[in-house]
Amino acid sequence: MASNVTCPQPMKATSEGVFQGNNPLHYALPLVILQICLVLVLTRVLAYLLKPLRQPRVIAEIIGGVLLGPSALSRNTQYLHAVFPKKSLPVLDTLANLGLLFFLFLVGLELDLKSLRRTGKKALSIAAAGISLPFILGIGISFVLRGTVAKGASLGPFIVFMGVAMSITAFPVLARILAELKLLTSDVGKMAMSAAAVNDVAAWVLLALAVALSGSGRSPLVALWVFLCGSAFIVFCSFVIPPIFKWMSKRCPEGEPVDELYVCSTLGVVLAAGFVTDAIGIHALFGAFVVGVLIPKEGAFAGALVEKVEDLVSGLFLPLYFVSSGLKTNVASIQGIQSWGLLVLVICTACFGKIAGTVGVSLLCKIPISEALALGLLMNTKGLVELIVLNIGKDRGVLNDQTFAILVLMALVTTFITTPSVIAVYKPAKAIAKSEYKHRRVYRKGFATSPFRMFFTFHGIRNLPTMINLIEASRGTGKKETLTVHAMHLMELTERSSAILMVHKARQNGSPFWKKDPNADSDQIVVAFETFQQLSKVSIRPTTAISAVSSMHEDICNGAEAKKAAMIILPFHKHLRLDGHLETTRAEYRHVNRKVLEHAPCSVSILVDRGFGGNSHVSASNVDSLVTVLFFGGHDDHEALAYGARMAEHPGINLVVVRFLLDRDLHKSDSVSVEIDEPNSIEAMSFDDEVIGEFKDKFMKDSKTKYVERVVKNSSEAIEAIREHSKCNLILVGRMPEGELVASLRKRSECPEMGPVGNLLISPEFSSLASVLVVQQYHSQLSMHALASLKEDEVTTDQGEYDSN
Repeated sequence: MASNVTCPQPMKATSEGVFQGNNPLHYALPLVILQICLVLVLTRVLAYLLKPLRQPRVIAEIIGGVLLGPSALSRNTQYLHAVFPKKSLPVLDTLANLGLLFFLFLVGLELDLKSLRRTGKKALSIAAAGISLPFILGIGISFVLRGTVAKGASLGPFIVFMGVAMSITAFPVLARILAELKLLTSDVGKMAMSAAAVNDVAAWVLLALAVALSGSGRSPLVALWVFLCGSAFIVFCSFVIPPIFKWMSKRCPEGEPVDELYVCSTLGVVLAAGFVTDAIGIHALFGAFVVGVLIPKEGAFAGALVEKVEDLVSGLFLPLYFVSSGLKTNVASIQGIQSWGLLVLVICTACFGKIAGTVGVSLLCKIPISEALALGLLMNTKGLVELIVLNIGKDRGVLNDQTFAILVLMALVTTFITTPSVIAVYKPAKAIAKSEYKHRRVYRKGFATSPFRMFFTFHGIRNLPTMINLIEASRGTGKKETLTVHAMHLMELTERSSAILMVHKARQNGSPFWKKDPNADSDQIVVAFETFQQLSKVSIRPTTAISAVSSMHEDICNGAEAKKAAMIILPFHKHLRLDGHLETTRAEYRHVNRKVLEHAPCSVSILVDRGFGGNSHVSASNVDSLVTVLFFGGHDDHEALAYGARMAEHPGINLVVVRFLLDRDLHKSDSVSVEIDEPNSIEAMSFDDEVIGEFKDKFMKDSKTKYVERVVKNSSEAIEAIREHSKCNLILVGRMPEGELVASLRKRSECPEMGPVGNLLISPEFSSLASVLVVQQYHSQLSMHALASLKEDEVTTDQGEYDSN
């Protein structure tokens, strides 16, 4: 008897177009393009809306997936059949899992097993408690759910899946939350990261066990074979993969492009490993993760792989996994008081298990109660690995629709409450200074040369040569080590997975970038600092700050205050092009500099780098630089003069101080505009004379120091005089000089925060090879002029021409 059942035709890949009568939504490629675009738009909009709440992007992606699924938009059957028809789901799931495969390869690539070996006993104890108590409670909850909404679930696999789901801590998500809360480099942050890393590895082992037990074969021998074959695969990879990739890494030198053959071979190995583990029965993701973990982290190869793979994977394909998960999540399946009560019970149990287990062991380790509570809340963070566990459980038939929806909402709620709850319970106390923070500026009466602390900031390798040469010039005579330098590497926190690599560096905060181990990883920043320390008597104490650009100024100001710095050195937001003009590096850095100038706890300088000292470190014996200080008057100029005077103590620095004076017999005939509140009183001028007098008394005996007075009739003559004295290596100038002469320069304002003379020196029309240091002296309250220049919008664009009319 013939059957009347007809199978739906499979979707063709591409259509012939609407003009041929084809509906693009009936074809696989245009439909999946529409799905991807919809996912990207929705998740990015949600991430933007949740940003004020300081939520990680994973929250937006989970919520976006749930909204696109049957819980919200897919309740409309027309929308569901048009955008997410059943026959399109295999294509979507395949793309999502392929993206997840490579994402977990990246996670493994960024997980440093060597750092796990160095994990302290406290972190191991906290991680063990944070896993064991929630796992035990998860077993208890599994019996409650099996008796209600999960009847008929296989007991063994269900118990293990519930235990794993309750005990996971999301390492990558936690890293971003800690960075957002400025806790990465605190004791709480370091402890949380160490414990979460251990927890992450334990979760993967438990998940492998759960997957091995969840096969459709009922014989326990099948699960045993799966587990043994999986273990054999890991052992085999441990012996084969590291030597091969060490060989590849040696053939990929730092700074050189990585051979395409090596990248393709690596991606092929990842896919092959995924195929093997899928064939064994423990999911393709494990193979990719194992390969990532075993690839050596030394050298440029691992970083190059991350750069080439991550943007496409984490930005485009990974959100599809959250949608794929959201399409399986039907919140409407949670019906009745009993089901909602079970949801509350699961959330409360998950929170209690993590928090109680972590807090209990933390208190036993003599960690203060506020820090212990913060640790417990942080360890309660869920994320992508949680969703992977739940999706595997759903696909294997261990979790039904209702249980799956309950556990997805549990993961969402526990992660969502982490940031606000930590902010509520933990207020990191600022360390009480052992001695009062006295020296907030360089200038001191009589140009005293007492111990001096500087706080340098840099964004990357490009800033290093000039920065190190400036440190060399600032160290004085070298007879006694009076200079202490704190160097802060400013790294932007992004949503890219490689932010985890930055976290590893930040965990070493406060210690040298380099390591005693001769086989340890080394990069150009490490080499630069190490070489300088060996050749000079200045010790550099490096730190790393990871934050969003919008809050980067907080790290700089807090770091300078904690180190009791007398001056902060900031890199200018433009860099030198080959043609000699300045080009904007990133416009956001300009706003960071403005915020630091406004809120700094000490004096601040902005360094315009035109290659001071050359492209490499110049040893002390070879230093031969000409430094010019342009002195108009006012507190900022006093600070610039004091810094220049300190440089003059270096045997290789020749200092020229040029003081500009207005010819008072002729200035009435010139169109010099004087503002009403311009401090041009006799008292201000006498203070300038006093400062200059102190400088002459102390430094004019040295033949390397020259003092020049230039009497000018107007601003045009002043500009010509500045041009004459700009043939040097470095120019120091106050940010907001005072006096009648400077008032006429204020209309020239491409970058108002650089001040009138600073703007002149960075003008495209002012050709000079000298680097420029624009100095602002610390005051508890900035003057109205200084504040106005920081709030002032750009008169011209960054690419605009300088107004010399």
